[in-house]
Amino acid sequence: MKQVTVIKHVAFEDLGTLAIALKQHDYIITNIEAGVDNLSDLDPFDADLVVVLGGQIGAYEEKAYPFLTHELQFLEQRLASDLPTLGICLGAQLIARALGAKVYPGHNLEIGWSTIALSEAGKRSPLIHLASESTSVLHWHGDTFDQPIGATHLASTATYPNQAFSWGQHCLALQFHPEVTAIGLERWFIGHASEIRAANLTVAELRQETSLYARRLEKQAAQVWQTWLAALTIG
Repeated sequence: MKQVTVIKHVAFEDLGTLAIALKQHDYIITNIEAGVDNLSDLDPFDADLVVVLGGQIGAYEEKAYPFLTHELQFLEQRLASDLPTLGICLGAQLIARALGAKVYPGHNLEIGWSTIALSEAGKRSPLIHLASESTSVLHWHGDTFDQPIGATHLASTATYPNQAFSWGQHCLALQFHPEVTAIGLERWFIGHASEIRAANLTVAELRQETSLYARRLEKQAAQVWQTWLAALTIG
């Protein structure tokens, strides 16, 4: 069996559809709670795969959240050895910062469902299963990042150009959320109530969009995970 370490920043932002794919690929999942568990105790070389999930804090807020210093050090060491690592939303921002790129507040909140535009490299990546003509994905962020030096740009939106990148042979960073499920988002609508109001949105609007797009995303994201995890096995 293979080991995957999952770093969570809030309880309701979980693996979603990725959990199913990981179990199908014989991974044993270990959840680490940032801010509760001691991240300085984590061995960056121990797990076969590391997944860093989202949260409402900034990747640059280590003065308020000191555990971020240890999380960044952990990622820096892991990425230096090109070990399999996946970051989603805050996780992608932390990977970008660990690779030396700037992470900073964006010009507006990007919350809701829309398509992504894939670069040519993106069309040759597992993200091809999210091609814009077929699938909308969930966006839920206010921060953004510059692309790290040496990274390969994979996807963009009209609002934010850096939506996904790969780095090395085994790292994938996604600003958007392909992992979400319709039922799981009901917890987001509670936990992110303040952000929803700040974006001048309503839960009713987001629930309606979710009813239109989530089922398709769940199906297509499963193919993304299967393709990416299979490539890690081959590599």
